[in-house]
Amino acid sequence: MNVVDQIEQEQFKESVPELRPGDTIRVHAKVVEGTRERIQVFEGLVLRVTGGGLRKNFTVRRVGVGVERTFMIHSPRIDKIEVLRHGDVRQARLYYLRDKIGKEGRIKERRPKVAVAKPAPVAEEAEPAKARGRAKAKVAATK
Repeated sequence: MNVVDQIEQEQFKESVPELRPGDTIRVHAKVVEGTRERIQVFEGLVLRVTGGGLRKNFTVRRVGVGVERTFMIHSPRIDKIEVLRHGDVRQARLYYLRDKIGKEGRIKERRPKVAVAKPAPVAEEAEPAKARGRAKAKVAATK
């Protein structure tokens, strides 16, 4: 392992949520104003997730306002990332949402898959048992 890889390993964050395009998230970013540092919350829809490893970044678009920001996932400027809901989309880049206004820009929520329970086995009734008895009797009579 070379020196660059060692430095990158030190910069990784331990807990990073799994982000996908279409997710609605809330990013708590540290903002420096003069000598003060405060946390600014940016909430919106993930348009894209690019890169990998330490250079992985994502673009968030604020709903209704038209403001976009790109964040580095492992940046020390990000305090935390909250995933509010997972969107069900079929594309990796959601640039078409830039042209949508109001209800046109809605995205369905991705639901977790639920296992289907098998129906319980039905207990046999007395009638088929009698039929079996007669069938055995016919078989025995023919022999």
